[in-house]
Amino acid sequence: MAHKRREFLKSTAVAGFWLGVGSALPPVFAKAKTGPEKRLLILGGTAFLGPEIVAAAREAGYTITLFNRGKTHPELFPDLEKLRGDRNGDLESLKGRRWDVVVDTSGYVPRHVRDSAMLLKDAVQQYVFISTISVYSDNSKPGMDETTPVGTLDDPTVEKVTGETYGPLKALCEKAAEEAMPGRVTVIRPGLIVGPGDPTDRFTYWPVRISRGGEVLAPGSPSDPVQVIDVRDLAEWTVRCARERSTGVFNATGPKKEMSMGTMLGACKKASRSDAALVWADAAFLEEQKVGAWTDMPCWVPPTADMAGFSRVSCARAIAKGLTFRPIAVTVKDTLAWWKTQPKERTASLKAGIKPEREAEVLKAWHAKSAAK
Repeated sequence: MAHKRREFLKSTAVAGFWLGVGSALPPVFAKAKTGPEKRLLILGGTAFLGPEIVAAAREAGYTITLFNRGKTHPELFPDLEKLRGDRNGDLESLKGRRWDVVVDTSGYVPRHVRDSAMLLKDAVQQYVFISTISVYSDNSKPGMDETTPVGTLDDPTVEKVTGETYGPLKALCEKAAEEAMPGRVTVIRPGLIVGPGDPTDRFTYWPVRISRGGEVLAPGSPSDPVQVIDVRDLAEWTVRCARERSTGVFNATGPKKEMSMGTMLGACKKASRSDAALVWADAAFLEEQKVGAWTDMPCWVPPTADMAGFSRVSCARAIAKGLTFRPIAVTVKDTLAWWKTQPKERTASLKAGIKPEREAEVLKAWHAKSAAK
């Protein structure tokens, strides 16, 4: 099982990194409401989650400043103040300024978070850090909450983000922020972030594949649990935490009640009005066929052994602080609508999920095995 966990961690690390450098964007952003000036600084702000936080912050009446290198979608938000710099040593443009709160969407290395938090500790009242549920070292127990131990590194000075270092580095980032601004930090640990604009296609694979119809290879059992959070729900709640000065550590994935793969894929089928036939192949067969959980079969991990609790994380604390979830059917519908607006070169090939020719081979093998019984 150890090698499977390494492969899984590798895929989640790459996907987590895309939160900061993704290239796809949702189409619409809200306009600001009028009211007393509230000032928000976003470290990052131009990829996937970032633009949705901008939209939610506009809606909440914030005056927004973006700090980034200006390399990812510099054309976005021409009406916003943009400070140029680099987390890796160039924070000069942040000096001598004040904001109410900072939201850090681009912190992956503890040194970078420590430097920004130390510089801003007297310039903001609150530091909101976007972390990940990948910080946890043990995913074997359903219901794990914010008190579950986090991963550690033998060498805490390591800064290279890999499958095995991603989670522990994020945990060290959390620690660095809290040490710099004790009692004034909000740590948000999202699960799989999905919805319009997702650059990884980990969720998008399912609505798109099912909309194409035919036999669809489905993993494990329809009852296997899955957790996702719509990027818009996460962004809105992040801004709510800032507005209400909610501090502490919060898991943020959903929905409120446990959702199964069968329910999620059923929503994909209904939203696309597809004639797709779901062919459920058990985990043992998929392993024999070298069909990877999470990569070839996105969103899904067999709920057994050391991953038994991965898709059963408790978000009770965040829900008590107002985290809400739109229906999965809405996320599916909006994701499909967004996908249809993308250029042909983007939609020519999904970035996640099993390739069509390989899916056909596995389905053929499954039918042959079933017929031989």
